[in-house]
Amino acid sequence: MARAIVYTEIGSPDVLHLTEIPDPLAAPGEVVVRIEAAGVNPIDAKIRAGKRPSPPIVEPRRVGFDGAGVIEALGEGVDSYSVGDRVAIRDTVGTYASHLAVPATNLAALPDSVTASEGAGIGIPAGTAYQCLKSLGVKAGDVLLVHAGSGSVGQAAVQFAVAWGATVIATASPARHEQLRELGAIPIAYGEGLLERVREAAPGGVTVALDGAGTDEAIETSLALVADRERIATIVRGPDAASFGIRAFSGGSPVPPSEQELAWRAEALPATIALIASGDFTIELGPELPLAEAGRAHELVESHAADGKIILVP
Repeated sequence: MARAIVYTEIGSPDVLHLTEIPDPLAAPGEVVVRIEAAGVNPIDAKIRAGKRPSPPIVEPRRVGFDGAGVIEALGEGVDSYSVGDRVAIRDTVGTYASHLAVPATNLAALPDSVTASEGAGIGIPAGTAYQCLKSLGVKAGDVLLVHAGSGSVGQAAVQFAVAWGATVIATASPARHEQLRELGAIPIAYGEGLLERVREAAPGGVTVALDGAGTDEAIETSLALVADRERIATIVRGPDAASFGIRAFSGGSPVPPSEQELAWRAEALPATIALIASGDFTIELGPELPLAEAGRAHELVESHAADGKIILVP
């Protein structure tokens, strides 16, 4: 039988447990993937802890949205992939597992030059960053301020914006500044004096801002620097973003993504894979843990105790 991480009640990481499940079958339009790596995202822990609304749990709830692996079976009507193909998975519930049935539309081919762990680290972080920057109209000549630039979404935003010709200023702790320089950003320490440091780094002004930190400091600094509030967005302060007159994407936003935003998120998976394969994009990988240690992975996410993308391996 297949194995998967499930939980039956909202709570601490201790509610996660590994169990056997029936082997998945590929419905029409689906494939069965043998999971080689599952990406751990903050949203996984927030849903498990009840920090993001979710329906009542009426059966064991699966965990994870991103992953990578090898196709083992094809459902009716799937002709774009073959058994044995390596693929990355996006936006499919239950990737913390040994096997998973996945809609073919939620896959992208992985070349041999991209590892399964890299593929599993793309979906939510790169999809969020790509869609946010597209929605904000980031282009050559812009000066982008990214708050929490050393996180997975922040690093993706830095790399996309640099590739598109923007100048990027990114906040992070000093220990993470070299990482951001390597990605092409100008690193700035957060904390007292942030506004003055950003102004010094961008004497010509900041034209667009993306908040991944969620602090009052990040919001207030963005408001002070960016003239057009339609070009300020948060991925953390969704519930109160409107009170600041700024945009919110995910992060608990009450406004669902548009069809165009969803299309950009889907577009990000193959686009990022191509950039990784060409050496123009980096996924910073963090701890790699066995699937059974999903609870430990969530502890690391919630305590911000690990740099890089945490990966679970069945």
